[in-house]
This record gives sequence, structure tokens and C-alpha cells, in this order.
Amino acid sequence: MLASGSGTNLQALLDTPEVRPHVVLVVSDRPDARALERAAAHDVPTATVLWSDHDDRDSFSASVADAVEDSGAKGVVLAGFMRVLGPSFVARFPNRILNIHPSLLPAFPGGRAVEAALRHGVAVSGVTVHIVDEGVDTGPIVAQVPVPVEPDDTVETLHARIQLEEHRIYPEAVTALVQGRIEVVDRKVVVR
Repeated sequence: MLASGSGTNLQALLDTPEVRPHVVLVVSDRPDARALERAAAHDVPTATVLWSDHDDRDSFSASVADAVEDSGAKGVVLAGFMRVLGPSFVARFPNRILNIHPSLLPAFPGGRAVEAALRHGVAVSGVTVHIVDEGVDTGPIVAQVPVPVEPDDTVETLHARIQLEEHRIYPEAVTALVQGRIEVVDRKVVVR
């Protein structure tokens, strides 16, 4: 698992009995990330790979990939990891990296998706779980759930409702990943 922040999605995954035994390492790019505390509370080993210790994205990505491979992990789950990993990382874990995004992709990729949805006045936002590819939030979609936008929504209120859905669908998708039930065929995901 890779995480940069508070780790609420990580916590939802650690609380899922089908997922927890498969979590062998939590890596963060921030030594103060609350996600590291959550992992330690579940006796999951942690590692910190600092962006500032690397000359470029490729070097950083290689260090993160090395940490993941050294742990024996077979797949990678991004749980609020706020760095874009380079193509070399994706190549080392083809079709075995999941990410969750607070919009109905392909709408509003990248950072600040909730703000963008509100700024554009959409009536429905949502959550997308996708396979990570070399683009930013462009990988094949595993699952999506719509979340209605209320007239008086703020970034905080909409994001809170989106997170409720994230905490529900991400454990389901990660369970499918660890059970080997996710297959990508011609950029389409089949969950068996």
C-alpha cells in the first residue's frame, strides 16, 4: 500500500478481513503521514521514501518499486498516495496497481477533482477504482459509484460523502485483486 496522508482508505482496507493478511508493507513519501501510524497500529511494516532524496521521478519511482518488491508484495494499492509514479514503476507491476479517485473518470482526473466537479456544476460526482497505467487517472476502470451533488455542497461535504463510498468499494476491489479475480483484456477490466 502506498499512502501520503491521513490514511482513511488504508484504514478501511486494514479493517477488511479478506485484505489485511495481504498487506505486507505501507510506503509513504511523507514521514509524518498518519497512514504510517495506522499501519503500525496493525503491525504492518512501514517505509518512507522521500521525494527530496531523489533527482527525478524515475529515481523516486525506482526506490518505491524496490521497497515494494523487497517486501514480497505481488500488487500495489494506492491509498491517497499523492505522487505520480513513473512508467518504470508501472512496468514492474503491470495490471497489478489499483488506485481510487474521487470522480467518475474520465471526468476530472488529477488533483482537486472534487473542487473541479463543484466548479463545473455537475449534478453527479462519484468514485472510480482503476488500474494504474502510465497516464494520470487514465487506466482501465474496475468500479465506479455515483455520488449526487447537493445544491449546498462544499468541497468538504461532497468529499465526505465521496469518502463513504470509497471506503465501501475500495475494499471490494482490493479483495478481487488479492484473490486474483481482476483481469485486463484490451484495456477493459473483467472481475471474475
